[in-house]
Amino acid sequence: MADYAYVKREPGYDAWLGREPIADEARRSYVADWGGAVVAEERDPLVRNAAKELEEGLAAMLGGRSAQADEIGGARRIVLGTFGGSPEAAQPFQAAEMAAVGEEGFRLRAAADGRTLVVAGTTGKGVLYGAFHLLRLLRTGARLDDLDVFENPANELRMINHWDNADGSIERGYAGRSIFYKDNEIVEDLSRVRDYARLLASVGINALSINNVNVHRYETMFVTERYLPQIAKLADTFRDYGIRLFLSINFAAPIEIGGLATADPLDESVRAWWRRKTEEVYSYVPDFGGYLVKADSEFRPGPFTYGRDHADGANMLAEALRPFGGLVVWRCFVYNCRQDWRDRTTDRARAAYDHFTPLDGRFADNVILQVKNGPMDFQVREPVSPLFGAMEKTNMVIEFQATQEYTGQQRHLCYLVPQWKEALDFDTYAKGEGSTVKRVVDGSLFGSRHGGFAAVSNIGDDANWTGHTLAQANLYGFGRLAWNPELSAAEIAQEWTLLTFGSDGRVVRTVCGMLLDSWSIYESYTAPLGVGWMVKPNHHYGPDVDGYEYSMWGTYHFADCRGIGVDRTSRTGTGYARQYKGPNAERYESLADTPDELLLFFHHVPYTHVLKSGKTVIQHIYDSRFEGAERAEALVARWETLKGLVDDGRFAQVKARLQEQAEHAKEWRDVINTYFWRKSGIPDAHGRKIY
Repeated sequence: MADYAYVKREPGYDAWLGREPIADEARRSYVADWGGAVVAEERDPLVRNAAKELEEGLAAMLGGRSAQADEIGGARRIVLGTFGGSPEAAQPFQAAEMAAVGEEGFRLRAAADGRTLVVAGTTGKGVLYGAFHLLRLLRTGARLDDLDVFENPANELRMINHWDNADGSIERGYAGRSIFYKDNEIVEDLSRVRDYARLLASVGINALSINNVNVHRYETMFVTERYLPQIAKLADTFRDYGIRLFLSINFAAPIEIGGLATADPLDESVRAWWRRKTEEVYSYVPDFGGYLVKADSEFRPGPFTYGRDHADGANMLAEALRPFGGLVVWRCFVYNCRQDWRDRTTDRARAAYDHFTPLDGRFADNVILQVKNGPMDFQVREPVSPLFGAMEKTNMVIEFQATQEYTGQQRHLCYLVPQWKEALDFDTYAKGEGSTVKRVVDGSLFGSRHGGFAAVSNIGDDANWTGHTLAQANLYGFGRLAWNPELSAAEIAQEWTLLTFGSDGRVVRTVCGMLLDSWSIYESYTAPLGVGWMVKPNHHYGPDVDGYEYSMWGTYHFADCRGIGVDRTSRTGTGYARQYKGPNAERYESLADTPDELLLFFHHVPYTHVLKSGKTVIQHIYDSRFEGAERAEALVARWETLKGLVDDGRFAQVKARLQEQAEHAKEWRDVINTYFWRKSGIPDAHGRKIY
């Protein structure tokens, strides 16, 4: 891991909690007027951290030091506190107003005296979130004189899943090594971990699993005295910022570290072992969040070994966690990864629905199923998983992948919030029109006890956290969306840009435009019309149209000389389309009604099939690849216009990444177009160069 003191000075380290002074003098004077004093009398560590963040943030905006009351005359004050612990924080609010604030919610109000701004919450955690929100408002130019803000988070669980390994590597990590581990030990200096906790808390993240869901030898021992004292120190660090720590566990741990002959979830000795082990974990981490589990998937052990099902496995762990208020987060990424590519009846897309819907109502109330946004594996375009809306008696969280495994690996720009918004706004029709995915996971549709959002982390020990500076927008955007799914992708992009690069109009317009265009740009030069998977196996970077076509993973496009696509209809195909409800099933069953962007996911069609755009499939493939490469190259030119308006370090880093993307987009263009020209024998209507 790089030297902390050095890394902390590098461009991009502060991310959206930037430390640059406000450039506009009038705005700086306005902030100074409000920032004359920060008052927080409670000893609650979260309230104290809220005050510290506010003081340091104000000092940074004002050029390195807080304004002093005697310098600015009648300076106003900011008061922070909980309703029950600070009479001054409670004073501006009626009883009903305070009662409406949840455990993590907050109120901001400019008091009637015109001299006091109150940041208040039911708990210290709410006060902390309120302080970060106030800093966001100050940085983005809001007026405070008549401020009156009330917010509760929409989702209970707002979680980051780290795929970090004890040796310091990160599975699907594209921003350096782990900030938690080195050489199978937990790092001693937690300074950077604390800075990371600040970043997460500033966008409302409240839960974190700190190790890979593919649990290896050393991580299996995280629930033992070998690691628990150090894990307790990590938990202490995150607790100061309102974040509960979770561990990914190995389902076979009773055998591998417990000396038992079985891990059968219905065996009493196994259940007793997990109860003892869980009690030990809580003795070190009293507010431990619970276990994240990947079982019976991609060679990971699970209950199938013993003829049991996922409810049996999850409920065993839920039983051990229940006395302590802990949760089991059970991943639904379960499928046959040893398929015969010759067998066209097996469909990986069906797997999660087929495995889990028969178990609805059997999971304990402290079990949450974690479901990927799509049925396959975080492709740039796939339909929303039909599992959302299919299990009315089961808690559920939606899983996104902030780390850009299939979307450019943080070497390409791909702002994923628009993709996530589409998934959240998708109507499942589970209880009629308006049964959106966001209502499934926030618990409001079915009255679920638990729910929320999870995302696979995109950070490592690179100086700017995410490798590509602009990839920070995905981490920021996930947190903001988990807190409030009603925010638009454009609103989040503008917030992030203002916080990260300042208020220069040209910078804000250019960066926001690049972010909002980037998903469609990436999609346009990679996989066509929802087919996905045209990547090099294993590392998943770069084009390889047949890379997975004859493998065991079940990710096929079935391209031949006549056409392309997977028939997932119930009439002639795998039947996947019928896993959806009502209008969705009818839409996807119908060749005429399926949206173009998902056509090849649901239907096998001739290359001459005419899309709703009026183009044939083959011409769309050619045009989109050529246009995508041109648009990727244009990103470089757009960024170049900001030279001198963005600091040299970040300007150079982003430019280098965009230049790599532009060159790589040409490789995608040429490989995809050449493949389909040779396959179909149909030339490009515009006579462009295809090899």
